Amino acid sequence: MPGRIGHTADLSALSGAIDPEWIAQALASSGKASIRKRKLPAEQVIWLVIALSLYRHQSMPEVVAHLDLVLPDEVNPDIAKSALTQARQRLGQAPLAQLFAMSATCWDARHQCGRGWRGLARYAVDGSTLRVADSVENREHFGAQAYASGVVASYPQLRLLTLTALATHLVRDAVFGIYGKNEMLYAKSLLDQVPDHSLTVFDKGFFSAGLLLQLQSKGKQRHWLLPAKGNSAWQRLDQHATDYRVRMKVSPQAREAEPDLPTFWEARAIETVNRHGQKRILLTSLMDKKAYPAQEIVQQYEDRWRIETSYRELKQDLLGSELTLRSGTPQTVYQEVWGALLAYNLVRLEMAEVAFEAEVKPTELSFTTALHYIRHEWGWMAIEAPAKLPAHLIRLRQRLGDLILPKTRGRSCPRVVKKLPAKYPVRTLKRPK
Repeated sequence: MPGRIGHTADLSALSGAIDPEWIAQALASSGKASIRKRKLPAEQVIWLVIALSLYRHQSMPEVVAHLDLVLPDEVNPDIAKSALTQARQRLGQAPLAQLFAMSATCWDARHQCGRGWRGLARYAVDGSTLRVADSVENREHFGAQAYASGVVASYPQLRLLTLTALATHLVRDAVFGIYGKNEMLYAKSLLDQVPDHSLTVFDKGFFSAGLLLQLQSKGKQRHWLLPAKGNSAWQRLDQHATDYRVRMKVSPQAREAEPDLPTFWEARAIETVNRHGQKRILLTSLMDKKAYPAQEIVQQYEDRWRIETSYRELKQDLLGSELTLRSGTPQTVYQEVWGALLAYNLVRLEMAEVAFEAEVKPTELSFTTALHYIRHEWGWMAIEAPAKLPAHLIRLRQRLGDLILPKTRGRSCPRVVKKLPAKYPVRTLKRPK
C-alpha cells in the first residue's frame, strides 16, 4: 500500500504506522531511553500506555500478559504490578507527547491529499472535559467545576481541546491541562499547527478577534468559519440579502490585551436556516464569493458537527465510559491522555486506510466496529510471527461491509438526557472560603 511503513515484530504492527525511529527519537530527545536492560524497556512502556486505552477494562498486568509486552526472562518470568507503575513513572509524559506530535502531523498530511475542499484542508477546533481520579494531587493540580451555590464537582476535571481533520477525524494536535484555564487560551496554542491553505471551523464560543485574526495572519491562506453570536454587532458593507461583508469593531478590552489588534476588522456574513428552521448567520474570512460559494461554506459548518462525535468515541467507546481516567497523579494523567489520543488516531488511521482502498469516505465507517476489530487483531499480532501480520490486516479490511454506516442517520427524537434515580446520598464539596 502506498505510504505505509513496513511491518515489524513488535506491537507497532497494529497498522505499520508508527515508525520505530519515531519512538527512538521521542525517547532520546526526552532523555527516557532505557540504558540498562529491563524486562519492560521504555519502548514497550510506550506501547503499554497506548494499549491501556485500547483495553480500558483490563488492569495493567492483564494488558501486559495479553499483549506479551515483557521481555523473556527464564529466571523470573513474571513482573510485579509495582514494577509496571514504576515503569510508567520513569517514562513520564514527554515521549508520548512527542510521539503524538510526530505521528499526527505525518498521518494527517498523508490523508489530506484529495480530501480537501476547493484547495483547502478542513479542520475543526472543539473542546471537552475529562474527569480524573479524585486524588489530592489531581484535585490540587487540575481543579474542578465550581457552581454558583458554592458546591464543587465531585471529581477533578481537565480541559481538552483538539484540532481535528474534518475529512478523516484524525486529531492533528491537542492541548489539555487545568480546568480553570480559559478555552480561548488553549485554542491559541493550537494555531501554530494549523497548516497553510486550510479552513478551520469553530463553534461560536471561540468568536474572538484576537484568535481569528491571529489564525488568519500567521500563515498563507489560513481561513476560519464560525457562527455569529446572538448579540454580535456590525456594519453591513453591501446590500446583498443573505451574503454580505461586515465591518466589526474590536473591543477596547481586546486591544488593551493585544495592542497589535486593529480598531476594526472585516468578515463575510452568510445567512442560512438550519434543518430545524432556525436562522443562523455564519462569519468567515473566505471573502471571494465566486471561489467559495455560500452554500458550500454552509456545508463545511454542517460537517463540523460530526467532529463532536470524536469526543463521544474517545470517552465512551475507547475509554469504555469509565467515570474517570486511571491515573492518580497529574504526571501519569498527562501520559494517559497522550496515550489515549495516540490510540484514537491509530484506529482512525486504519479507518482512513480502509476507506482509501474501498474508495469511500473515512467518516462513512463505524468507529465502534473498527475498534472492536482492531482490539481482536492486535491481540493476535502480539503472538503471531511477523510474516502472518499482514494477513490479519487484510482480513480486517475485508470486513468493510461491517464498518460502513447507513447513509441516513438523522435524529428522530430530541437530544435529552434522562436522570438516573439516585440510590445513595450525593456527596457535595464546598468551595474553600
